[in-house]
Amino acid sequence: QVQLVESGGGLVQSGGSLRLSCVASGRTFSNYAMGWFRQAPGKEREFVARVKRSGSTTYYADSVKGRFTISRDNAKNTVYLQMNSLKPEDTAVYYCAADRWDYGLRDTQAAYDYWGQGTQVTVSS
Repeated sequence: QVQLVESGGGLVQSGGSLRLSCVASGRTFSNYAMGWFRQAPGKEREFVARVKRSGSTTYYADSVKGRFTISRDNAKNTVYLQMNSLKPEDTAVYYCAADRWDYGLRDTQAAYDYWGQGTQVTVSS
């Protein structure tokens, strides 16, 4: 089992920045690729970003490319999501997730084995 706990959400004005963190415990963090997803009210949960085990390769949804950066610190068992130039449409609950498979872009919920409880991000206009 892997336990994931997100933090760093909050209320920010349009154009602002936030950094989300997700701390993992349980099994060896570096054995998992990590992803961020988000779910806005009344919408499906959607892929945001993914980082492979080593941190050397990242993937992004088109909607956040150039504004968000995913990174990880395997020594701290933590994955981050730096969010810049935030827009009201970025408002959602953000979830981190762990995937035991490291290959390619895996951007569906079903690909991930463990999930955090989510952290709310609200961007005001």
